[in-house]
Amino acid sequence: MTNKCTVLVVEDDTGIGNYIQTILTANGYNVLRAQGGTEAEMLITSHCPDLVILDLGLPDMDGIEIIRSVRSWSRMPIIVVSARTHEKDKVLALDLGADDYLVKPFGSAEMLARVRTALRHAASGVDVPPTGSFTTGELMVDYDKRHVYIAGEDAKLTQNEYKIVALLSRYAGRVLTYDYILKSIWGPNLSGDNQILRVNMANIRRKIEQNPADPQYIFTETGVGYRMAE
Repeated sequence: MTNKCTVLVVEDDTGIGNYIQTILTANGYNVLRAQGGTEAEMLITSHCPDLVILDLGLPDMDGIEIIRSVRSWSRMPIIVVSARTHEKDKVLALDLGADDYLVKPFGSAEMLARVRTALRHAASGVDVPPTGSFTTGELMVDYDKRHVYIAGEDAKLTQNEYKIVALLSRYAGRVLTYDYILKSIWGPNLSGDNQILRVNMANIRRKIEQNPADPQYIFTETGVGYRMAE
């Protein structure tokens, strides 16, 4: 199957850039290359790629500035690939609008899965209130009835617990930061108060996970946020 999507790879390390390009090309993607931020911004505005794979440590600017610039006018998917492992870097990139964050080194299968997820979200218009249902494993979110079921049984979630699960399911496979979830569910006044979210998540896992200590549906990205299984 040939993908018609164009991916811009912004990476100043030639070896890593070649590695990413080889994987994408072998899987049918058209690939553009940029080694610096200025060149990347020019290609983004002139070619409007379907997705950007962005290294943060560029020679002429911080990749964070590219995220901020692109998000001022476009929702094109951005996947950060970076050697920066500190939680604050991940949170900042995601809060500014990056769709995903891959820490170097990473495997080809994982990168391709993240690319497919980001492109699928971009094509599906996930900001539209969902209808129908979402299913992963034995978990089913019924958006019309506003209920969550496990193996056909109502999980009996509270209203806020349902809202959290429904939000995560809409972006399944993507990490949502604590701050994003808090603002989406409780509004801006609770931004930064993670305790109420942790309490709700503990209750959700007790109701939907066979083993809450080893979840199979909602995963914790330590210090960053939560991610729903695809």
